[in-house]
Amino acid sequence: MSIALIITITLVMGVIFVNGWTDAPNAIATAVSTRVLKPNVAIGIAVVMNFLGALVMTFFNAQVAETISNIVSFDSQGIQAAQVALAASLFSIVVWAVAAWYFGIPTSESHALIAGLTGSAMALGGLNAVNGQEWTKVLIGLVVSTILGFGGGYLITKLLVFIFRDVPRRKATKFFTWGQASAAAANAFLHGAQDGQKFMGVFMLGLFYNNLAEKTGNGFVIPIWVMALCSITMGIGTSVGGMRIIKSVGMDMVKLETYQGFSADLSAAICLFLASIFGIPVSTTHTKTTAIMGVGASRRLSSVDWRIVREMVFAWVMTFPGCGLIAYVMAKLFVAIF
Repeated sequence: MSIALIITITLVMGVIFVNGWTDAPNAIATAVSTRVLKPNVAIGIAVVMNFLGALVMTFFNAQVAETISNIVSFDSQGIQAAQVALAASLFSIVVWAVAAWYFGIPTSESHALIAGLTGSAMALGGLNAVNGQEWTKVLIGLVVSTILGFGGGYLITKLLVFIFRDVPRRKATKFFTWGQASAAAANAFLHGAQDGQKFMGVFMLGLFYNNLAEKTGNGFVIPIWVMALCSITMGIGTSVGGMRIIKSVGMDMVKLETYQGFSADLSAAICLFLASIFGIPVSTTHTKTTAIMGVGASRRLSSVDWRIVREMVFAWVMTFPGCGLIAYVMAKLFVAIF
């Protein structure tokens, strides 16, 4: 096994671990904030469901992994430069994600991954290294997840208020408690399905540039051992916790009641499921937080702490140029050194 491959695999595992550590808590944030689940119980559910989502969904439908593996090309300067640039992109993602976690900002590892791959590939081949067709899916996912997340959260909340207007509060609360716990588990499952596949796609690129995998058509046949390794690593990362992110997303941005938490989780789950089926890589963080915003706005706009929202939007906007620039510089530096 070459040193380049060892470094690449280590960095991929590091990025997956950080994703489980900093991104996965978004799936369970609302269930914790509404006291439907205790933090330790919620994190335990997230660990299991992230693992199952990454493993099961990839086995049946790996279109998201295929999109990520084709979004850029590192081939312009040879295999060794490709290996180094890929490692640089992963290094930049770890730096960006840990910095965001430190400040409690739920930035998107999905956006960071795409930005990092794009920046490092452009360091080798300029704009020609970017696959515009696959990148279009990213932009579509960004727009659709915002509209479906926010709109779904808003409409589902309004609909539930109408349907349960004559239902005794105790009975309704019992329904929403079980409903939100289930929806939170579904969000964790779909987080694993989305983000797990993205990093499996990168893992396969690492194997490909070390002559240990072959492309079949537009993508790779992902071995079971890769699915299991990535899934387990994400689960371990999730088990570390992430209370900073839970606090920012589930507690600070909007104060939610149980039925509102259920609405946000259900809206996000529907959006993530549709994106996974059609192979569109979307940000689970972006989807969940916009759903929470929609729920808050359904009550009144002042229910949302727009200061927190501005911080999140700023982090999302800065992720593409910020992480992309770090990856670009790191790729240029690493290629020159190695």
